[in-house]
Amino acid sequence: MKIVNKKAFFDYQISERIEAGINLNGAEVKAIRGGFADLKGSFVKIIGSEAYLINAKIFPYQYARPEGYDERRTRKLLLHKKEIIALKGRTEGSNLSIIPLSIYTTKNFIKVELGLGKGKKEYQKKEAKKKKDIERSVEQELSY
Repeated sequence: MKIVNKKAFFDYQISERIEAGINLNGAEVKAIRGGFADLKGSFVKIIGSEAYLINAKIFPYQYARPEGYDERRTRKLLLHKKEIIALKGRTEGSNLSIIPLSIYTTKNFIKVELGLGKGKKEYQKKEAKKKKDIERSVEQELSY
């Protein structure tokens, strides 16, 4: 199962991609495998020497107990110390952000794909949308 953050590609110019593990509860693992997660509006923050996924929404698993479950809780990301130091250095020096691009399963593990991106301006978003519309209309013309 792969859950993609489509809004990240619209709002940011992604320059580098990193794979990280994520610390989850049992019911959260089953919910992600079922595709019940949303990454819209989420981001990664480095606090001290640890990285955290903030504001990611993992919906409650249907057959688990819902008492005391917080869908938007802060979850720890599993990265090597060198990777965290490198990310911290890259984001502090410039106006780059760490954005979760997707959550996917590999074998029995759940991984998060992180992207190092720079925010787009409003006019850049409009240009990208215009270009996409033109490509779509060209494809429609060619299909007839």
